[in-house]
Amino acid sequence: MTEEHLSKQTARRNLLIAGIFAVSMGFLEAIVVVYLREIYYPEGFQFPLHTFDQHILIVELIRELSTLIMLVAIGFLAGRTILQKFAYFLYTFAIWDIFYYVALKLLLNWPPSLLTWDLLFLIPITWVGPVISPIICSLTMILLAMVILFVKKDGKPVKWKLLNWIFILTGATIIFSTFIWDYSNILIKGGFLGDLANLTENPALLEIITTYIPVRFKWGLFWLGEILILISISLLVVGNKRETTSYLRD
Repeated sequence: MTEEHLSKQTARRNLLIAGIFAVSMGFLEAIVVVYLREIYYPEGFQFPLHTFDQHILIVELIRELSTLIMLVAIGFLAGRTILQKFAYFLYTFAIWDIFYYVALKLLLNWPPSLLTWDLLFLIPITWVGPVISPIICSLTMILLAMVILFVKKDGKPVKWKLLNWIFILTGATIIFSTFIWDYSNILIKGGFLGDLANLTENPALLEIITTYIPVRFKWGLFWLGEILILISISLLVVGNKRETTSYLRD
């Protein structure tokens, strides 16, 4: 058995274990949200957002940060090189996010549509978007992880060039901007950036948040970011002498 074959076997095993962890974590996250919605949205989650008191908001931020740390830890445990660690992090994050929505659908029959708006994240600022948008990102993350782990050139991982990183980072930044676009504008236009520590006690900001209903998502920017990332992935694949699915035949 060749070293390359052993490497692929190890990657498949790690992906299976990381996937089981991510699915379980997705269900756990959804269960926490079930409790939160029972308390703050007993009539069902929808915009405008209800406000949390300062203590609960801090607890929620800690929970989200802990989630990220757990996902990063899986990457460091599963991968040997920095790129492999990055790939396992992307994969675990993506599976977690997808099955979070699967669990919400099973437990709450929510969302009613993939175009339903959701509160996605709170770090470093409020993220919102249609449910389908983070799922698309997750599928792209899985694709990138598979390319990093399995696409080889002369038996070795394809080396990333500066252009690959430029496309990836630019695309990711653009996509990130679409998620925080609305709430960034609220903070900037309202002049609230100078007092971030006391935002939940600011009557003017609370008035805006508790009446704001998102309507239009920046799909044009979102797809621009996606295309840039897919271009980077394509460049990595083109640099490989084997087909990207060759590992399935080993």
